[in-house]
Amino acid sequence: MSMSDGGEDTGSSTGSRQVRQRRRQREAVPRPHVVKFVLTEEEHADLRTAAERLGLAHGAYAAEAVLAAARMVNPPMPDPLREALIELMHAAGQVRRIGVNLNQAVAALNATGADPGNLVPYAAACARAVQRLDGIAEGVRKVIR
Repeated sequence: MSMSDGGEDTGSSTGSRQVRQRRRQREAVPRPHVVKFVLTEEEHADLRTAAERLGLAHGAYAAEAVLAAARMVNPPMPDPLREALIELMHAAGQVRRIGVNLNQAVAALNATGADPGNLVPYAAACARAVQRLDGIAEGVRKVIR
């Protein structure tokens, strides 16, 4: 995997590979040098998971981790509030999808007078999603307290 796997375009120049200057706006300082290394499937899965936890591209996470090791400082760590926000966003999406399905099941019940067979499972899924949201909210409360 190369550091450019995070979506950066690469080009070459005399002596070393360089990244073209098309950068995302939040990156104030361009990183013109590319470092390439090879990972096993398991190592790549670990890298991908760690990068996703921080909301970073694979290459950006690898760069931050390598620089932390070179500077003998702590590697990038997940921000608990950021993780909570990600969890809340996922849970909110689930609740919306479950709500649509539950609404359709209730509409079918109202139209026919008979349980369509999926009303109870959708209601149970909704209850589980709300419990998950409650757990996330409690975790956030503990962090910001």
